[in-house]
Amino acid sequence: MRAAVLTAKQSIKTVDQTTRSLFDTEVKVQIRAGGICGSDLHYFHHYKMGDFPVLEPFILGHEAAGIVEEIGSGVDNIDVGDKVVINPSHPCRNCEYCIKGRELLCNDMKFLGSSRKFPHIQGMFSEVFITDQKQCFKVPSELSLNVAAFAEPLAVALHAINQAGSLLGAEVLINGSGPIGALVLLAAKLAGARSVTMTDIRDAPLSVVSELGADKTFNVNSGASILSDEDNPRGNFDVAFDASGSLQAVLASINNIRPGGTLIQIGTFAEPNILLPSDQLMIKEIIMKSSFRFDKEFAWSVDYLAKNRIDVMPLLTHTFPMENANEAFLTASDRESAMKVQLSF
Repeated sequence: MRAAVLTAKQSIKTVDQTTRSLFDTEVKVQIRAGGICGSDLHYFHHYKMGDFPVLEPFILGHEAAGIVEEIGSGVDNIDVGDKVVINPSHPCRNCEYCIKGRELLCNDMKFLGSSRKFPHIQGMFSEVFITDQKQCFKVPSELSLNVAAFAEPLAVALHAINQAGSLLGAEVLINGSGPIGALVLLAAKLAGARSVTMTDIRDAPLSVVSELGADKTFNVNSGASILSDEDNPRGNFDVAFDASGSLQAVLASINNIRPGGTLIQIGTFAEPNILLPSDQLMIKEIIMKSSFRFDKEFAWSVDYLAKNRIDVMPLLTHTFPMENANEAFLTASDRESAMKVQLSF
């Protein structure tokens, strides 16, 4: 089988690799669609993610769906020919957090396409991927695998919504209108938000989220003010989600959240240490929470997509064959022209 292997900065090569035999509870999946995530772009451009450099040839990809080609002798809930989406999170299920039901915080989490451990946890940008049956979620035969491959980023958005608590009737602000911000928009609407305002530094993604149902959009580079209600100078929003990873956006969120409101941090900052206005957070009693990946929300995400409760296809702007992976990654980096980019195999 062939895989798209990152070998240097901005260099992905199509490489032939051997395929091993299956263990009893494993399945072999023909990958058909794989989405490029922001973390994949970090690896592509910088050959590292945060403090974790790439130290060996590395297969990216943690958003993937495909068709089951072969099953092990002990597999009992999946058949050859099934369409599946693969959960990239592999918690140990033995540490204190797993035992408490918070597998997301696992002490020994293995996440596909991550260089945090060495040898690295290889990802799914390959023609074939082998995984345990418990990582596979069946989807209806009529569901497009391009749609199914959105399960992972949608799960990230659903976890952020879950962290915020009830959004019924809430005024919501989302900073960052890329794929995650757009999915948070769709999830917030599903959760009953009264209105959703979105910001970005580019017009193109704002146009997309406007079509998806954002009530208001602001290009912050144009000088547009979010705080437009002079009767509420302390803020207009009950909940703000930051999907931008921009300190300036977070500071604007704090200014625009009502006293007693909530700030959910989803985006990753370029710098690991930032300064926030602690007095303002305290005086306004703003609840600040982080949101990292997902837990039970992955199963919810698959269910929502399978039942067509969320339409993600407007976000898919480009698909490229695996052989054109470098072009695909460069396209995904251009937010003026691309929203979600997927590879086909």
